[in-house]
Amino acid sequence: MKQISVGIIGTGWCGGIRAETCATHPVVGSLHLAEVRPERLAEVAKATGAKTATADYRELLKIGEIDACFVSATPETHHYPMARECLLAGKHVFLEKPIAIELHEADELIAIARKSGLKFTIGYSQRFNPKFAYVKKSITDGTIGRPVSALVSRHITRGLGKKITGRTKLSPAAMEATHDLDFVLWCLEPAKPVKVFSTVNYGAMREATGADVPDTQLITVVMDNGISFVVHAGWSLPPGYPNFSTTWIEMVGTEGALLVDDSHRDVVLNTMQSGMRLPMSSMPGEFVEHAYAGPMKAETVHFIEAVACNRPVLVTPEQARQVMEVYIAADLSAERNEPVNLPLPESRAPRAAAAR
Repeated sequence: MKQISVGIIGTGWCGGIRAETCATHPVVGSLHLAEVRPERLAEVAKATGAKTATADYRELLKIGEIDACFVSATPETHHYPMARECLLAGKHVFLEKPIAIELHEADELIAIARKSGLKFTIGYSQRFNPKFAYVKKSITDGTIGRPVSALVSRHITRGLGKKITGRTKLSPAAMEATHDLDFVLWCLEPAKPVKVFSTVNYGAMREATGADVPDTQLITVVMDNGISFVVHAGWSLPPGYPNFSTTWIEMVGTEGALLVDDSHRDVVLNTMQSGMRLPMSSMPGEFVEHAYAGPMKAETVHFIEAVACNRPVLVTPEQARQVMEVYIAADLSAERNEPVNLPLPESRAPRAAAAR
């Protein structure tokens, strides 16, 4: 196994986890950081012993020794142009979801990576959640027989929802349900989605944000083999329960069913100062002293080892594009109040684009 040099573009919540994980892995010989907030850049550079710390991510693209880049910058509109520049500079790329804003942008990124023989993957961290991986295994090995239907319900607190919607106008389908759309589509391969129907529900988020932001979104997807599934996602739970994320999965097959509780109610901290809290309940996970609770560390290690050992990535950009197509269809369906057939044209309809 050769050592590689890694660049991290954006060292916020997710980028910070990526940086700290890379800094402690023996496959990473040097770490290079780009972050526009000076205090955060200094903090992460000190914690990781970074070789380079710059406010301009383009400086990283000039460093020949960098083999791979994590693009963890926000807002999400930065994803396509930054990933494009990294790929054109000959860097393998790990891009936080979503892959792009428009389908033609995703297509261009995929084409550049394919032409240049570069590894390109998207941050669908829930595939690295052991509970989710067990569902996939139980389908692959025939334990629950042929899949018949699936349901995933995921909710986060309104504090995080307000933070997300404050930097982007993307919907719950694009920013929360996207993980679960990816997960179920992965489980049901090689079936492909052919029809999507979605509705949105309004409540606390309109008042909290002052914008036309739904609390929750329900998405029904019909596959080309007749299987259908439902994803329900939202970001308006009251503060504190759970810390960030609660998920319930039902996967029903011809020979059995899996019911998965990923609501993070297994560890409860109750103090006089803060009342009841649920530690380690964030979707990406967090460091707990010498250990890491959550899937993001494993996802990060998977990518850097894929680069160093020339292994395939688990999440292909083509799969991420398919997820993107489904959540765009969900938003169009909610707007039009009618089912939307797939495939979509390269770009979403102008009215929907203007509503972003």
